[in-house]
Amino acid sequence: MYDYVDFFSSEIDELERRGGYRTFLEIQRRAGEFPAAVKCGPGQGRRISVWCSNDYLGMGQHPLVLAAMKRAVDEAGAGSGGSRNISGNNRYHVELERELAELHGMEEALIFPSGYAANDAALTVLAGRLPGCVVFSDELNHASMIAGIRHSGAEKHVFRHNDTDHLEELLAGTDPGLPKLIAFESVYSMESDVAPLERIAELAETYGAFTYLDEVHAVGMYGPGGAGKAAELGLDGRFDVIQGTLAKAFGTAGGYVAGRAPVIDAVRSFAAAFIFTTSLPPAVAAGALAAVRHLRRSDQEREQLANRARLLQGLLREHGIPVVSEAAHIVPVLVGDAAKCRGVAAELLDVHGYYVQPINAPSVPTGSERLRVTPTPHHSDDEVYAFAQALNSAWHRLDLPRTQARAAA
Repeated sequence: MYDYVDFFSSEIDELERRGGYRTFLEIQRRAGEFPAAVKCGPGQGRRISVWCSNDYLGMGQHPLVLAAMKRAVDEAGAGSGGSRNISGNNRYHVELERELAELHGMEEALIFPSGYAANDAALTVLAGRLPGCVVFSDELNHASMIAGIRHSGAEKHVFRHNDTDHLEELLAGTDPGLPKLIAFESVYSMESDVAPLERIAELAETYGAFTYLDEVHAVGMYGPGGAGKAAELGLDGRFDVIQGTLAKAFGTAGGYVAGRAPVIDAVRSFAAAFIFTTSLPPAVAAGALAAVRHLRRSDQEREQLANRARLLQGLLREHGIPVVSEAAHIVPVLVGDAAKCRGVAAELLDVHGYYVQPINAPSVPTGSERLRVTPTPHHSDDEVYAFAQALNSAWHRLDLPRTQARAAA
């Protein structure tokens, strides 16, 4: 008889041997104290500072968001009761979708329990139902986008990351009569770089391609009212579908797509991941709605985050600690070795009380392991200086390579 357990044990053993086995720190976020948290498990009760949260603006702790969620729980209870196909729309679903459509200047929006589900569902439908559709996908697109394209069954061409010359070459070599879909992101979180949005829009118009723009690391963070990178660059209306998340800048959970009404209605009508999935709990939708509305009015959080990110990037530059890119608010610190990446993260936590989760394959290619550092508006300047010094100390102790400018100095 086949030993199934032994097979999976050997798979995990091999993953550990390669240095790619993932461990997760058990922490307890404390309401009103972000980015501070309390460590659970071994060393229980120790106060630590979180430097790797996707809650980029701390909206998951904002009083307006917490109050909205508490009111919604008292009003509607804990769960949604099932899929919207079975249990109908809660009013918070409707109001949130209307708010998101307005945020992006689109006719309609549709929310999902996660950003992964939104990408998978939307791309499965959009690329899958267009007859003979050919998809052009950036090589560093989210796994959820890759999954949706694969599930669509459409022909796919992968273009080199942010390489519009390669994209144009692929577009030009495709039958002009076939439907075309370009799928890409605005801000790439592991690289912290920004797509050439204007050039992609031009190519889409030239070659008659439909555009699908993932803005999950940009919504709430950039542009007027937090509408994203496309809006910041004055490219509103140049892209057909905007996909975003409620789990990062907006601090709660869920994902969404926004676009022209017939396009979004097609996703709503044909996407199995929407039809057969329990909808967001009313309290989560209410909290997300409060966050979106607040960030449409307030630039304070965005400005503070930009200042903290620039400060940290400058300090690491002075220390000669390699950062993949300084184009966005995420600070990806390149280590380049899985074991050493875990070593830096362990020293930051054990010695200094700073939590940064090491990032390894398959999230990034083997040999490009990194710490994905995310300063927030709630880290003070003094805390940024202290974190940079702690990282510099760990870098020195592990004898990691410096950038050329620092080495020369």
